[in-house]
Amino acid sequence: MQTNGVSHPNASAGEGAPEIVISAENVTVAFGDNVVLDKLSLDVRRGEILGFVGASGAGKSVLLRTILGLTRKRSGTIKLFGVDIDKVDERQKMTIDMRLGVLFQHGALFSALTVLENVQVPMREYLDLPKPLMDELARLKIELVGLPADAATKFPSELSGGMIKRAALARALALDPDIVFLDEPTSGLDPIGAAAFDELVRQLRDTMGLTVYMVTHDLDSLFSVCDRIAVLGEKRVMIQGTVEDMLASENAWVKSYFRGKRARQLDLTARQEYGA
Repeated sequence: MQTNGVSHPNASAGEGAPEIVISAENVTVAFGDNVVLDKLSLDVRRGEILGFVGASGAGKSVLLRTILGLTRKRSGTIKLFGVDIDKVDERQKMTIDMRLGVLFQHGALFSALTVLENVQVPMREYLDLPKPLMDELARLKIELVGLPADAATKFPSELSGGMIKRAALARALALDPDIVFLDEPTSGLDPIGAAAFDELVRQLRDTMGLTVYMVTHDLDSLFSVCDRIAVLGEKRVMIQGTVEDMLASENAWVKSYFRGKRARQLDLTARQEYGA
């Protein structure tokens, strides 16, 4: 199945396997003697929304930062778009970086810049554009994420939590990336705001053909928008698959997380089917 020209991650075998746009193979990351990730392997397919989940402190954000090149790995291979990021020159690395967008935890907006100026940061870093064109492009991104036009002139301190998340997402989309990394995108949002943000992510994936790598604790996000889920535990990916795979798993942590007391009541029927 195709979504705006991009192979959907659930395409049947007859349509060919989806392209792997992120590949981590036997990745080990350590800080001194503290090994956080140990020979971890994970593939992310083009066009999917992958939910990456695990216990607090397990290393979810560490892997995200390692994929982005912000944290050094001890060993292993990371490929983006089929290219080993350890074997590229500076020009190739810049080209790859321009295809990535990142929404960090809590938005990480620059407090001294307006929303418009925050969205323009990647443009100033990578492109040489006249200011009127940058202004126009930034306003388009602000509109794209559902913010009102007057948000462009506001500072982060003048925004609600939900508006900060959307402004940070607009900045992540500034260069029209192929992959967007979202680190706890719905944390701190009320249930209505979180659901609206999840729906926005789904719409952007479908209209822009994005691949979304989402680090999250939010069960609603995992159930409602993620095509696949990867569970981090014991310093590696313990299990990956669909929500149904998670509900069927007998792994103690996975069972507690997806079928425990706080698991989503709207999916009671699904959990009963798998003996929860």
